Order: sequence, then structure tokens, then C-alpha cells
Amino acid sequence: VNNCGLQLVIQTSSIPEKTKPFEFRINKEQSSFHNRLLQHDLEKNYSGRQDNTNFGSSSSITFPVLQRTAEEKILNSDRLTLERQKLTVCPIIDGEEHLRLLNFQHNFITRIQNISNLHHLVFLDLYDNQIEEISGVSTLRSLRVLLLGKNRIKKISNLENLKNLDVLDLHGNQIAKIENIGHLSELRVLNLARNLLTVVENLNGLDSLTELNLRHNQVSAIKDVDTLPCLQRLFLSFNNISSFEDILCLADSSSLSDITLDGNPIAQETWYKHTVLHHMMQLRQLDMKRITEEERRMASIAARKEEERKRESHKQTLLKEKKRLTIGNIARQWEIQQNRIALEASLNKDKENEPCQINGSAAYVFPEESRSLDTILSSAVQGLSVLESHLVEVEGDTLGLYGAGALECLDRNWSVQTAGIIATVSFMFIEFDEIVQVLVKLKTKFPNCVHLKFKETNLVALQQFNALAEMHRMEQLTVDPQGNPVVNFTLWKYYVLFRLNHFNLQKINGVKVTENDIVKAERLFGILAYVASSELPHYRMLSLFGESRRKQFHYLLEGKGKKSGVGSEESGDNRRSGGESTARATLNYMTKDFHMEKLEEIKERKTFCQTYVESLVKEAADINMKNESLQKLWPQMFIELVRDAVIEIRNKNSYMKLCLQRITDQKQ
Repeated sequence: VNNCGLQLVIQTSSIPEKTKPFEFRINKEQSSFHNRLLQHDLEKNYSGRQDNTNFGSSSSITFPVLQRTAEEKILNSDRLTLERQKLTVCPIIDGEEHLRLLNFQHNFITRIQNISNLHHLVFLDLYDNQIEEISGVSTLRSLRVLLLGKNRIKKISNLENLKNLDVLDLHGNQIAKIENIGHLSELRVLNLARNLLTVVENLNGLDSLTELNLRHNQVSAIKDVDTLPCLQRLFLSFNNISSFEDILCLADSSSLSDITLDGNPIAQETWYKHTVLHHMMQLRQLDMKRITEEERRMASIAARKEEERKRESHKQTLLKEKKRLTIGNIARQWEIQQNRIALEASLNKDKENEPCQINGSAAYVFPEESRSLDTILSSAVQGLSVLESHLVEVEGDTLGLYGAGALECLDRNWSVQTAGIIATVSFMFIEFDEIVQVLVKLKTKFPNCVHLKFKETNLVALQQFNALAEMHRMEQLTVDPQGNPVVNFTLWKYYVLFRLNHFNLQKINGVKVTENDIVKAERLFGILAYVASSELPHYRMLSLFGESRRKQFHYLLEGKGKKSGVGSEESGDNRRSGGESTARATLNYMTKDFHMEKLEEIKERKTFCQTYVESLVKEAADINMKNESLQKLWPQMFIELVRDAVIEIRNKNSYMKLCLQRITDQKQ
């Protein structure tokens, strides 16, 4: 071709460099289409003559040899552009060692080669090719700009000698990890957009980096960004960042002024902008929009509120965890206590059969095991003592009491407002007998309480429900089967309805009470109240009630009431007035402690009476013995008395003098 601008010669690697079997010239002013056409013809003609050439072997690959005319070298002495030439390999460039800019954009090059002699090269552009590995650039120590975007590179490597690199563009590749760039201390711009990155890391050493582009990756966490002292612009649009904690290190960067996070899940949150601006006060732009002072102020206020909300949420989480641990500890202590009670009951039962004779010697049942189990239980309690042994919780209108120590809260000075809203009291891991002792306080402290809940409270007998009659009012009762064997009794609900009839219960264990249930309860247990009241002594009956109930009591004694306990009119009146019926009041519950106290009192009275009777019997016996002795001695004593009297009065004058002398002595 005449008027050529540059000359390109094709040769195989085995042909000497001076041999040029085919060549063509391309005028600089010719169209790019014409250039591509000439290149296509060249490749076609050469491939037709080299049918036996193996392009897969490095020893036989055909490399174009490029040479420019003197005129072209003068016009563009330090740059060469070969874009859109359909090149599959890098051509051999002769006599161009002074080149500073080389452009291979939009070709089909698969490997970087044949440029190692360009020691002065500053700018290398291989954008939009098919390169799979970074190679062939280790000798380009002067290189400042390396553009490898839109290729097929999977790993960052072989950049060890490019210590002067200023711009590195690797966008649009298949890179999954940032690595092997910590030595690029002069690097200012790094473009890794549209790759396969999930974590941003290994950025230590990039002391000059001012711009980092990570758009369109799969990034979900960021590390090491706060170690970049010069970073100003960070582009993170369209990734998988979902929380501010994932990018928390950005808040520690003092140089960052421009950041983009649009297209991430975090950008959809209402608090997104306020939180980012609050933690990154130095930002000037967010998502390519300039930040105003008003936005900063509003962000500060919103972020402060968010922080308060998070602190409160964290506090609630801690409280819930503490509650969980405390309840677990209380439950374990309760289990240990129940095991101890069961063990003591078992030992007491065994003692009835002890000692038993074995080979003529006394042997007791399991003393070693008993002591060892006590030791185990004690050590277990000591190990749990580091946690709270009781818990008092007010949640809405419910007061939750866990553990026996929680009952002491009823002695507190509750505010009127708090005490007034309590409608439900829940007892857990507390002996029912201990609960009975505070029922009076309960109805005094919480006058609006209408619902009682029991779980793990050792409700084992129907008569224990009698104690609930002391409450001021009750509309609901819940007895959890766990730790309350009484619910295994088929008729327990009907007994509750009968005994607490004056409360007009609405629900038991969440089930609504019907009129049929009340009638059935009366039929089942009505006679029980009659029997109880009939067997009770009159003085005991009178001591149970005040003056207002004595008429009812006399009415019952006269037999005017029905045998089923109370007349329907009386029952109706009592239910309407909220009072407890006379017959039902005789069904009361005595706690174990109170029962033991009564037994002790009865025992003391019995002992006193026995001692008193014994003393009376002894005194009577003594009197009787004295009387018998007197009867035996009296005749002789009488004779002696008469004899002495006769002897004394035998001499009348002497006797009178003696009497006068006695009278005188008495007066003195």
C-alpha cells in the first residue's frame, strides 16, 4: 500500500527478525474500517500459507511485527494505538523502546507478551480483551497506568515490580479476592468494579490510595479501609451490605469525603442516611449528592434517637437474658428442694422399719447414701447461689413472683398507680402453704387483682383451694398441671366452683364457667358443707363468724336449711352480695406449719393437763393416807388428851395460876 503510515510484518517466532515475508502499510488517516479490513486480509492470507502452524504451541505461535515509518514516529513519537484491530496476540514492536503510551483496546488478546522491551512505558491499555492472567509486565518498572478492565482475569498477581503504579483498573473481570497489592504504595486509583468480591480486605500498604471503586460486586463486609490514610472516594454501590456494622471501619477513616452505598440493602433502611452522616461527619458527598449542614444536623438528631433506641433494646435484651438465667436458677433450686423433701419423706418412712436385725447386729438403711446425697444437694445449692434466688416482675397488668423470696415484695411500698393496674398475680416455684400466708397482704396491696395463676406450687389436695376464700375478689383462676398434681383429680374444677362460689368465677384455666357447671358443683359437694358444719362444735361455729352471721348459723342449726348445704335463696343472696356462705366457711385450710403449731399447742396442753391431774391425784392420795393414819392413832390420842387435861385441873389453884401466867406471857 502506498503512502503508508506504519508497517506491520507477520513472521513466526522461528524466522529471523530481519526476514519479512509479508507486510502491509496502514495510513494514519485511513478509516478504522479500512484498517480492520487490511488486518483481516493479512491474517487470512497468512493463515492460508501456514496451514500446518500450531498456534497452541509457544514455539510456533505467529506474532505480527510492527514497524512505523520515520514520519509516523515523528508525529507520535511516544505513543502507539492499536485498538479495534482484532488482534489475538500482542505484536512484536521493533525500534520503539522509547514508547510511553500503548493502547490495545477492544481486541481479542489472550496474553500479555512482546512488550517487555518497552522499559519507558508509562501507560498500558488492554481494556476489552480476553486476558486470563496478569503476566509479561514485570520489566515495565516505569509503568504508572495499567488498564485491564473487561477481561477474564481471576487473580491479581505478578505486580511485584510495578512499584510506581499510579492507576490500576481491573473492573469487569472474575476476581474473587483482593490480594498481592500491598506493595503498591504509590497507587492512587484502584478500580475493582464488576468482579466477584465478597469481602474487602488486604488493603494495608496502599498509603497513597485516594479512590477505590468496588461497584457491582457481592461485598457484604469491609475491613482495613480505615488503615488507608489518603482515601477520599469510595464507591460501594450495588453490593450486599445490609447493616452498618458491616462497614463500621469506615467511621474511623478521617480522610474519606465521598462514598456511595446506593443499591445495597442498607440503603433501603429509614435510618440509613442519618446513621451514615452521624458516624462520618467528614463526608462531603453521599451517593453522589452533596451534603448540607441541615442534613448533618437532622442526621445527628436522628442518630442520637437511634442510639437511644438501640441502647434501650440492648438493655431489654440483657434483662430478658438475666430473667431467663434467674428463672432457670430458681427452677433448679426448686427441683433440689423437692428432691430433698422426697428424700426426707423416704427416710422417715424407712425409719419405721429401723433398726433391722442382721446376724444379731443392728443395721440402718443407707446412711452413707443419705449423707452423700445431702452433700451433693448442698454443693449444688452453693454453686447456684451466685445467681438470684427469686424474681419479681411487673409486665403490663401482671405481677410475676418466682421463688419464695419474691413474696417479700408484698411488704414494699407500692405506688398507688402501679398497685392499681395489677389485675393478675402469677406464682411460680413457691410452696402453696407459703402463698397462703400472704393472701391477706395480696388483697390489701392489689385491690384490683381478679386473676391468680399457679405453676410449680405443690397444689396436691382439694382442701388447699379453701385458702383462696380469703381473697377480696376473683374472676379467673389458672392452675398449671406442671408441679400441681391436684389438677389430675377429675372433679377439682367443680370443687373450686363450689368452695369459691361467692366469687362468681368467670373462667378456670381459660375455660368459661357455665351455669350447668355451678349446678353440678352444688350437687357434688353441697352435702360436704352440711356435714362439716354439723360436726363442728357450736363455740367453734360462733368463733368463725361475726354478729351478722350468727342468725344464719342458728337458722342452720334449727334445720331450716336444706341438707345440700345452704338454701337456694341464701346461696343466691350470698353470691349477689359477694359474701361467703355459712356452711362453706366451715371448709377451711390449715397450712402444714399452722397444723404443726396446732399440734404443738395441743401437745403442750395435753402435757399440762396430764401434769396437773397427776399432781391432784398425788395430793388426794397424800390426804387419804393422812386420814387413814389419823383414824388409826385417834383413840390413843384421845385417851392421852383426856388424861393430860385431868392431870392439869386436878390442883385447881395451881392450874389457875398457870393459866394466868400464860395469859400474862401472851400479853407481854
